[in-house]
Amino acid sequence: MLALLEALLGSAPDWRHGYDLIRQTGLLSGTLYPLLMRMTDQGLVEAEWQAPAQPGRPARHAYRLTAAGVALAREVASTEQAAGRVSLA
Repeated sequence: MLALLEALLGSAPDWRHGYDLIRQTGLLSGTLYPLLMRMTDQGLVEAEWQAPAQPGRPARHAYRLTAAGVALAREVASTEQAAGRVSLA
């Protein structure tokens, strides 16, 4: 979850597609999408359908942190940095 929070915080407030998050975090889709759904249910992430960039392509979900998600990510970053473990954006 730390890698996902880092990726979303680093691009906040921009929308991110799942495939981009998979490439950046190294998480497998079977891990990433359940995390995103759980975080959406908890009000930390918002999701929306976006129209395809090219005709004939399917619409895609995009994700970004909510204000509560940004606050949590910053809190986690602060805690992790104090412990000397990771550096969130």
